[in-house]
Amino acid sequence: MAEYPTNLIEFEDWFRTNEQCRDFLEKVRWPDGFRCPRCEHPSGWKTGRSGLWECADCSHQTTVTAGTILAGTRKPLRLWFLAMWLIVSEKNGISAKGLQRQLGLTRYETVWIWLHKLRRAMVRPGRDLLSRTVEIDETYVGGKAEGKRGRGADKKSIVAIAAEEDGNGIGRIRLRRVNDVSRDSLLPFIEGAVEPKAVIHTDGWKAYRPLSNLGYRHQITVISRREELASELLPRVHRVASLLKRWLLGTHPQYYPQVGS
Repeated sequence: MAEYPTNLIEFEDWFRTNEQCRDFLEKVRWPDGFRCPRCEHPSGWKTGRSGLWECADCSHQTTVTAGTILAGTRKPLRLWFLAMWLIVSEKNGISAKGLQRQLGLTRYETVWIWLHKLRRAMVRPGRDLLSRTVEIDETYVGGKAEGKRGRGADKKSIVAIAAEEDGNGIGRIRLRRVNDVSRDSLLPFIEGAVEPKAVIHTDGWKAYRPLSNLGYRHQITVISRREELASELLPRVHRVASLLKRWLLGTHPQYYPQVGS
């Protein structure tokens, strides 16, 4: 049996009731059975249908949602689960307005708060640094603007991207908005995202030149001197940039009528 539903039909079957949602959370949080969050005692019992647990040793009472973004919610767990499903299954992302429409909620503010809570929860704290071979580049996002494209463009946000190679595919990724494309902005991002001694593959941008001095093995491809497209020479970061822009179009259509390159 799969760990998670793989399509909407399975989702509807797995999570028809709030009790099914709560049982699923308990299996994820306590895979070996209930454990008291206060004293770590491995035994307890439910005190009623509300999902309240009581420790058999210290009598501390808790629920599976305590200490999570679901703590204290007055909305059904099934509605939260549906919101999670819609957020992770929409390839182009989903806006707060779109999520509000799908969930049938009347208050936009509630959906906006949910969306931001869930996005923050999707970032795992203490993540391992990227390793092996990692492509690095930047991309510019924002509405259509006149003037220079690429490095040096005005009125656009700059996002640094690190994409780990996984065979022909993409492994783990890291993204961070940076102030500019100087070494003072890009090198701290790299040091915080990639472990030393990894191979870092970049274009010939001057800000990346000190990487060898920082303990990385620096592989440089000067894009302007090659016949291939940049997307072919650094395919993973360009794929991530494309997905980022598609996600922005899906989640912020009112702010990004046309995403720049």
